[in-house]
Amino acid sequence: MSTYDKIKEIETEMARTQKNKATAYHLGTLKAKLAKLRRELIAPSKSGGGPGEGFDVAGTGVARVGFIGFPSVGKSTLMSKMTGTFSEVSEVEFTTLTTVPGVLNYKGAKIQILDLPGIIEGAKDGKGRGRQVIAVARTCSLIFLVLDVLKPLTHKAVIEKELESVGIRLNKQPPNIVFRKKEKGGINMTSTVNLTHLDQDVVRSILSEYRITSADVSFRCDATADDLIDVIEGNRVYIPAVYVLNKIDQISIEELDLIYKIPHAVPISAHHEWNFDELLDKMWEYLNLVRIYTKPKGLLPDYSAPVVLKKDKSSVTDFCNAIHRGILREFSHALVWGSSVKHNPQKVGKEHVLLDEDVVSIVKKI
Repeated sequence: MSTYDKIKEIETEMARTQKNKATAYHLGTLKAKLAKLRRELIAPSKSGGGPGEGFDVAGTGVARVGFIGFPSVGKSTLMSKMTGTFSEVSEVEFTTLTTVPGVLNYKGAKIQILDLPGIIEGAKDGKGRGRQVIAVARTCSLIFLVLDVLKPLTHKAVIEKELESVGIRLNKQPPNIVFRKKEKGGINMTSTVNLTHLDQDVVRSILSEYRITSADVSFRCDATADDLIDVIEGNRVYIPAVYVLNKIDQISIEELDLIYKIPHAVPISAHHEWNFDELLDKMWEYLNLVRIYTKPKGLLPDYSAPVVLKKDKSSVTDFCNAIHRGILREFSHALVWGSSVKHNPQKVGKEHVLLDEDVVSIVKKI
C-alpha cells in the first residue's frame, strides 16, 4: 500500500470516528500516524531527479512575499502591477509554470515578491507542481492568498487545508509547549493551565506512536493533540497571511461590505489597481518591519536609504550588523533621536531596542 493510500485510509477512519472522551486516545494515535506519513510524502525524494526547474529562487531584499492561489485568479496581473515584473498573463489556467520573482520597493525597503504557479487540490500529495510550490512557500516571510472574490470561501478552505497538511500554519503562533526527550524516567507531564482537549492517556498515546517512552512535557496553553504533534515534529513554519480578494469590480457595494468582515482580508481589483494602498499597508504591518535612518557625524540624517530590520530584531547591535559586522569592534555608544528614547538625542548602548523611524548616529571608540 502506498503512502498516499495509507493517508486516505487514516483520514477515512478519522472522519467516521465520533469525537468524545472515549475516542480521544484513538484519535490522538491516528493524528500522530497521519503527521508521520505526511512528513514522508513531502520530504524530498532521495533518488535523483534534481530540484524542479525554476523553483530555486535566490533571496533578495529584507523580506519575501509569496503569492499562492488557484490558477487564473489574477496573481500574475497583481504582480505585474505591483513590481513591474512581467509574469505571463492569460485567461487560460496554468499559465505560470515556474516561480517568477520580482522586487517591490516600499517605504525604502526592498521586498521580494514571488508569483508561484497555481496551486491545485491535492498539492500536498505531490499533484501538479504542488510539492515544489509548497517548498518555496515555506521560505516566505508573508503569504498572499489570492482568491477570486466570487468564490473566496470555497477556495480559501481548500488552500488552507493544503498548507496545513504540509506544516504551514497561517496567522498562528507556535503553541506554548516545552517538550524535552530524556534517556529514562518515563513521561512527566505538567501544565500551568487547565487542559480541556488533552489528558495523560492521549499524550501517552501520541508519544508512543513516535516511540518516545521518556520525556518532560510542560503545557503553558490549552493545547490540542495537533499542537502537541506540531511540537514533536518540529518542522512547522508559522507564517502570517493576507487574503487578497481579487476582481471586486464584478460585485456590488453590499457584497463588498460583507467581504470586509473576513479576518485578514483585503479586497482589490488587480486589473483596475483598486485598493492597492490598503494592501501595501497591510503587507507592511504583517511583515513587522522597522525603518532606522542613519546620521553621519556633523551631517543631516539620510532619509533616502533606511536600514530595514525585523521588529523583534531591532537592537542597536542588529542595526550595526546590518550595516557592517566590523562596526561593533569600534563601537563606543550610539546617539538616538525618535520614539524609542525619552530625550532627543539620547546616549544608548548596544542592547537598546530601536523603533520605527528612529535616527541613529554611531560614535566610535577614541
